[in-house]
Amino acid sequence: MKLLAALLFLIVLAMIAKNMLFSFRAQSPADYADTGPAFSLKTHLSGEILSEGLIYGPNGKMTNSFVARMVGEWDDDTGTLSEEFTYSNGKQQSRKWFLKLEDSNTFTATADDIVGEARGVISGSTIKMEYKIVLPEDTGGHTLTATDWLYLTENGVIMNKSEMRKFGVKVAELVATIRPAPDTQR
Repeated sequence: MKLLAALLFLIVLAMIAKNMLFSFRAQSPADYADTGPAFSLKTHLSGEILSEGLIYGPNGKMTNSFVARMVGEWDDDTGTLSEEFTYSNGKQQSRKWFLKLEDSNTFTATADDIVGEARGVISGSTIKMEYKIVLPEDTGGHTLTATDWLYLTENGVIMNKSEMRKFGVKVAELVATIRPAPDTQR
């Protein structure tokens, strides 16, 4: 029995080490400090924006896809990002982020479905943002811990990958592209 308990302990320890050292959660903003092009909230999240993405459930299977039309507006260091989502299951959702640049590489953000403030770090061609989000009631109303990574590519498209967790267990993942809406220029 002691051997089984020790074996289970080692397996759990190996899983924790894998998640901390060799996974999505292992990256840090410092890893991208010298990457380019430089991500600018005011530049890259401004004007009319189009996002298309996929949402995966806890079993790794795609559960939904979406198209989001967004508008980013800035007044000095304060901005808004209005989002209109249309999901493949026919549901629609409106959201609005309120963004505040703190200094050259950090910002905060709030929205109606965010608990407290989201905290973001800009580093090279990336943004890492962490927050707690409350899901709509029709999808369970759960509060999840979210980590978003946005990667700015050389052609100006932003790749977004997000993980949502409950009690430390990954329950959802999002992968999306974000780019200027057709017929708009930056």
